[in-house]
Amino acid sequence: MKISILTIFPEFFPPAFEGGMIRAARENRALESRIVSLRDFTNDTHRTTDDYPFGGGVGMIMKIEPIHRALEALDVGDPGRRDPGTRVVLLSPQGRRLSQDVAREIASLEHLVLVCGRYKGVDERVSERLVDEELSIGDFVLSGGEPAALCVVDAVARLLPGVVGDFDSVESDSFHGELLDTPYYTRPAEYRGWKVPEVLLSGNHAEIARYRRREALRRTLERRPELLEGAALSADDRQVLEALRRSAPAARK
Repeated sequence: MKISILTIFPEFFPPAFEGGMIRAARENRALESRIVSLRDFTNDTHRTTDDYPFGGGVGMIMKIEPIHRALEALDVGDPGRRDPGTRVVLLSPQGRRLSQDVAREIASLEHLVLVCGRYKGVDERVSERLVDEELSIGDFVLSGGEPAALCVVDAVARLLPGVVGDFDSVESDSFHGELLDTPYYTRPAEYRGWKVPEVLLSGNHAEIARYRRREALRRTLERRPELLEGAALSADDRQVLEALRRSAPAARK
């Protein structure tokens, strides 16, 4: 997979790309990354990428010309001629919310182009004419699209084939399987009187599997109950949830 990032701060990305799953994805050639400086596509002495908004108001607006020229240099400037395996995305608080399902969807692409906004916003014609969609990582304000782009790259990189050594560690992640993940413990089995649940030390793999499923359901019910609405639940899962709901008031007392 190839990811291209359009930004006015290209120096933001190299340190982050040298560690973790992004580095692993790049080293095994599952991921090819390219950082594109939008200032290279300006045509004035000051390499201007922003201007005042028409109609007045505070803040500056990113110009359409550098973004369009950068997309043309990547040969993705014309949405009508864009390859089906290519998607151009503007990082924006007004976009579709990033989720694990969206990350899986993006990971199936051949080429993802991320456009990082800055300042007050981006000329609306970028959304209307140049990108395929807008994407948001949450309902909060960042100084620009660069941190959001990094979140997208990290979420996608670990889903690429061969990046995570044991794919089970991906399959069991929170959100990957629709539920929050189960709690985990490691040595020592007891620390300052705080003990690991006995079932995890039993060696009974069937019981451990049931325990972990129950705890994933409990965590999701307590912390993110809305996730249960769209989750694929078995009859046993529903029985466990019903028992958890019945016991919840007593547990709170």
